[in-house]
Amino acid sequence: MAKPKTRKSLQVFDEELRQFHMQGQWGVEELLVRSIGGPRPKGKPFLWKWETVYSKLLEACEVLPESFTARRSLLFANPGLPGHGSTHTLLMGIQMIKPGEVAWAHRHTMAAIRFVIQGDGKAYTAVDGEICPMENNDLILTPQWTWHDHHNPTDKGTLWLDALDVPLIIGLNVPFYEPYPGNQVQVLREKPGDYLQRRTAAARPTWEAAKKESFPLCYRWKDIEPQLRALAERPGSPYDGVSLEYVNPMTGGPTLPTLSCWIQLLKPGERTRRHRHTSSAMYFVVRGQGATTVEETSLEWGERDSFVIPNWAWHEHKNRSKIEEAILFSINDIPVMNAFGLYREEPENSLHTTNAPQVPAPSQVNG
Repeated sequence: MAKPKTRKSLQVFDEELRQFHMQGQWGVEELLVRSIGGPRPKGKPFLWKWETVYSKLLEACEVLPESFTARRSLLFANPGLPGHGSTHTLLMGIQMIKPGEVAWAHRHTMAAIRFVIQGDGKAYTAVDGEICPMENNDLILTPQWTWHDHHNPTDKGTLWLDALDVPLIIGLNVPFYEPYPGNQVQVLREKPGDYLQRRTAAARPTWEAAKKESFPLCYRWKDIEPQLRALAERPGSPYDGVSLEYVNPMTGGPTLPTLSCWIQLLKPGERTRRHRHTSSAMYFVVRGQGATTVEETSLEWGERDSFVIPNWAWHEHKNRSKIEEAILFSINDIPVMNAFGLYREEPENSLHTTNAPQVPAPSQVNG
């Protein structure tokens, strides 16, 4: 009489499948079950103090005496993430060019923005041959695959915040890079009428097809600040205060296809409500003193400090001053989440998530 065949264990069978470069779906389902209730925040909330960053930038000027062979930029590495990233999709850092320096021209598939920390309008970034003067708190776009270099003809150092989608582009395995040919300094457009930036205003040439994306653009603080102040008396968002998004003037869409930039004002003593969302964000403190609580971590910030909030992490902001406002500049990956239908936002004590932030009714806006 034949003996009954011994059945393989699941563990043994899984090992056999691995030898053939296969796996059972049951293994993947275990991972999905762990996602009940949403993702775990990726990376850690973290803050970089300006005193430390600036002192190291000054040291970098000695260690790296010229900026032609390498960018003098200090990148913020999240202690909870492997590789290069301030969040799992975004990278932030502070860059400095000394008096008389030029940071060479190149282009890449990573999109980038520059938020000016110290500039007098004579230093500039050139994007696809168009000059973008750098004054304090200006925002300059470097869309993907546009030539760009940085020039400082002044007698003072120029500093700015860099933000790029490097981790996202590397994760998608589409990083392309190309140095500018020849002497690595761009040929500039000579006539203002040739600038694409001139074609983004309210009045545009009728004889041309409008370019919708990937054009140089500078959002001047002298234009943004009055708009922020004009809305400062409004209630704003209960989660972000009086927050404005820098939009593409041609489409009304996000700042760049993979990055959205915000400027937000917290009124004296204001404390926002706690919420979380599937997007991650990086912040730079333009003005004020306060704290952002992320899960159980309190990030105590002051002027020119930088910090990050991982995705799907509960957080709230507080302006510690009773008399002074606080202004925060931030970069997030909401456009990426929206592109794939993955943006979710959840307020504390809510049973349901929302697909997009709540927009006030017209009567609330106008009344």
